[in-house]
Amino acid sequence: MIQPLDRSHEIEYQQKIDNLNKPKGSLGRLESLALQICLIQSTSSPALSHPCHILFGGDHGIEREGVSFSPREVTWQQMINYTRGGGGVNMFCRQHGFQLRIVDVGVDYDFDHNLYPQILDCKIAHGTDNFLYRPAMTSQQWQEALAVGAQQVDSCWEEGCNIVSFGEMGIANTSPSSILMHLFLRLPLEECVGAGSGLPPEGIRHKCEVLRAAVDNFRGDLDDIAPYFCGFEMAAAIGGMLRAAERKMIILVDGFIMTACMLAARHMDANVMDYAIFCHCGDEGGHRLMLDAMGASPLLHLGLRLGEGTGAICAYPIVESAVRMINEMDTFAHANITKYF
Repeated sequence: MIQPLDRSHEIEYQQKIDNLNKPKGSLGRLESLALQICLIQSTSSPALSHPCHILFGGDHGIEREGVSFSPREVTWQQMINYTRGGGGVNMFCRQHGFQLRIVDVGVDYDFDHNLYPQILDCKIAHGTDNFLYRPAMTSQQWQEALAVGAQQVDSCWEEGCNIVSFGEMGIANTSPSSILMHLFLRLPLEECVGAGSGLPPEGIRHKCEVLRAAVDNFRGDLDDIAPYFCGFEMAAAIGGMLRAAERKMIILVDGFIMTACMLAARHMDANVMDYAIFCHCGDEGGHRLMLDAMGASPLLHLGLRLGEGTGAICAYPIVESAVRMINEMDTFAHANITKYF
């Protein structure tokens, strides 16, 4: 059960921010970030500890319908690449001091775990089913995937982590993300579908036609949307987000796919949004629309669409600056500066 933020000390936290020796509101988004983190941690002196990035991998049955520019084997190839430190996510984790956890939830490949012990084996199946014809996963598989995400967050929390980000590797996972956006937010499907890993205009049109047919075949209600369409890596991220909020951890939300996962998590428990920091607006079609519809204000807009959680990690220094601001800046009174407002 996720607890809503305790706002009983909100005025106290805001007063501390306002009394730092700066014009009121002059540090803009850093000030609202600092307040949110104070509320999450229930203290006017927040701290960030042992940041972790959990990257879930899984394949998608819908990929067989030609909805992605990248072939399926890229999923497992990239997962191996991460173990060698060669991915974008590896570089950003090294730069910003994140511990990286690489988790196979449903990759359509059998990894040799003697060769790649860094890949945590939580495989539920070799990819999901094709949601054009039937649900991507069973209800049992959905629960198993949620549990994988929760267990990974618990492991990070037990190591002292209080800020976590999530990433994904799964060819074709912009397709279920577009459908989640379409069905949960009631936005036109055409506005939710983009190029993914690089589809040309005719490929985008085909992708949209396939996803329209899949939606037309769907007979469930709102509670059935995520299990019907998500990949295992997305379901694990949803479970991780919900558990992180239960643990009162800060959740750094990455781009289009992870925002769609937060959208699904919000449907399951709206209080999860209190713990979420939306890190960037990517260039995938519909991401800005989804953020706006969720009332989310992203920290960055750098034209990113890599996935893997890279945008979330890139935004970490801004979050760190907000925490340093409230802890390290002097006050007007202590610095003997006239408070002029």
